[in-house]
Amino acid sequence: MPSQRRSGRPAAPIALLTAVGLALALQACGEAPAPAPEIRPVKTTVVEPKPIDDDRKAVGEIRPRQESDIGFQVGGKLISRAVDVGNSVKTGDLIARLDEQDFQNKLRSAQSDVASAEAVLTEAQATETRQQELLAKGVTPVANYDAAVKNRRSADAQLEASKAALDLAQDQLGYTQLKADFDGIVTAVAAEPGQVVAAGQTIIKLAKPDQIDAVFNVAESAFRDRQAGEKPAVVVNLLSSPGIVADGVVREVSPVADPTTRTYQVKVSLENPPVAMRFGASVQGRLKAMTAPVIVLPGSALFDEGGKPAVWLFDAASSTVKLTPVEVSRFETDKVVISSGLSKGDVVVTAGVNRLREGQHVRLAEGAGS
Repeated sequence: MPSQRRSGRPAAPIALLTAVGLALALQACGEAPAPAPEIRPVKTTVVEPKPIDDDRKAVGEIRPRQESDIGFQVGGKLISRAVDVGNSVKTGDLIARLDEQDFQNKLRSAQSDVASAEAVLTEAQATETRQQELLAKGVTPVANYDAAVKNRRSADAQLEASKAALDLAQDQLGYTQLKADFDGIVTAVAAEPGQVVAAGQTIIKLAKPDQIDAVFNVAESAFRDRQAGEKPAVVVNLLSSPGIVADGVVREVSPVADPTTRTYQVKVSLENPPVAMRFGASVQGRLKAMTAPVIVLPGSALFDEGGKPAVWLFDAASSTVKLTPVEVSRFETDKVVISSGLSKGDVVVTAGVNRLREGQHVRLAEGAGS
């Protein structure tokens, strides 16, 4: 029995130690190691302001530089029109005719008035001569001679007025034939045979074919970086055939915006335009110039921060990123032009921006610039 007591005494301490060890082991197994911070790969670019091609474009149409409204100098009934839209005319070619019957009658009346005035003048001259002779003989009073002189002068003036009326009647008869004042192309017609037209009313529109403009409606923002009075060069091509190109220069910018579209009309004078650039053709114009040094980033570099544009800047010392707000001058097809918010030498993240957070550790992807 004593031996049994001695052998049983150490059992309690051993059991306690075993339980404590098991508890510590279980507690150690329940604590997971702290996770390593996530490091995302990114692509970057270094900010380097430089001039770029000013590739802003606008769509317009070909128009004649000089286009005149052609009409009769007298009113009457239009009996014929010799041209139609698209016809070419030479100086002096007949365009249209009015009914000339009334004008022929006026001409005959004016001719009769001239003949009558000539007869009256002849009689007045004879009377003046007789009175002069009688006055010299002293058989007629001076008053009779003075009256004869007055009548002769009145008859002379009446003849001059009749001749002027005759010239006017002849001119008006000639005005019943509308002729071209210059070589051109008919771009529109505004009256048909049988129509009674007023003096000065447009019958056709005539344009000079050798002087054409490309006309564009341009937004106000296009002039933001341009000096007043600047006449930049422009490259113009047909929309239907981009290979057909002509060089031009801005010759006129409207000083007033269109009240509906709020755009400004810009006229570009074309140099030696190809024949295919006909009146009314749709064209595209692009400035043939370089911009001032600007910051250009890929469109993928932009991040939306509360509805405002921003970019992630990479800090090489800490390998972290920081969100920086920027201002965009304009958006283009696959890039953006930044007006402020960045400086030369800044390193901007250009890929993976939507998965970053402030202060996040990143690494440069293979082949990425820094």
